[in-house]
Amino acid sequence: MRGRTHYAVAARRPDGTISVRRDALRSRVYTASVWRRPLLRGIAGLYETVHLGMRALEWSARVQLGEDAEIGRGAMRAAMGVSLVFALGLLIAAPLGLAQLLHRSGPQSIQAVLVEGGVRAALLVAYLMLIGSLRNIRRVFEYHGAEHKTINCFESGAPLDVANVRLASRLHPRCGTGFLLVVALLSAVVFVPLGLLPVPVRIASQIALVPVVASLAYEAIRGLTAIRHTTAGRVLLAPVLATQRLSTREPDDPQIEVAMRAFDLVRSDERAAGVAGAVALA
Repeated sequence: MRGRTHYAVAARRPDGTISVRRDALRSRVYTASVWRRPLLRGIAGLYETVHLGMRALEWSARVQLGEDAEIGRGAMRAAMGVSLVFALGLLIAAPLGLAQLLHRSGPQSIQAVLVEGGVRAALLVAYLMLIGSLRNIRRVFEYHGAEHKTINCFESGAPLDVANVRLASRLHPRCGTGFLLVVALLSAVVFVPLGLLPVPVRIASQIALVPVVASLAYEAIRGLTAIRHTTAGRVLLAPVLATQRLSTREPDDPQIEVAMRAFDLVRSDERAAGVAGAVALA
């Protein structure tokens, strides 16, 4: 869980107890006001996701394996590199290749880029459906659901306890899964001018424009969240929330307790730092 100035991670040990890690957000990406400006905050959000995500993964692995487990930074960076290559293959190379098979007018055309965008979104959905069938990933998705339920319970104003969190929705507009879907759809528009470029140049340009697309997607999500209680907001958010049904599962009570523990720590640290009204983000 992440607040404005602090973050906290909770994980259940093999013996059933809950271990926690909490700290202040010190990097200028978190603290400098320039990174809270429109468009730039989307780039900062990407950095935050990778930075905090890798720290949380490394720490939680030690909780499961024991504090004496050796998990080197080199191994984590290698895993991150492999993940990056896979993501580029899934969201850029594979859609380009499949679009050429589906669209026979040639790779250098505006229509091919639009087909590519649709294929990109379809591949993302198929990938989530595939990994969701794996037992260990399904367990991760249950914790993801517990996180969303905790945030939704808090934002509804209901008392934050297991019984109320259990009744809350596991879908939330501020979610990485919905963000990825919006990225995939917006890329079909942003990448249209690249349609007439040679394929190698187009691929390089698409990779270079990823931060731009991410920034636009971030602003789109913020805008939709602001109007989510209106009819238009509900309609526009429907596909975003529907995609989250693939990346979240209904959690059990022990998983809800872990999510609540992380949330409570962030709220406590935010109050101690004098951050009024701060809400930990899903």
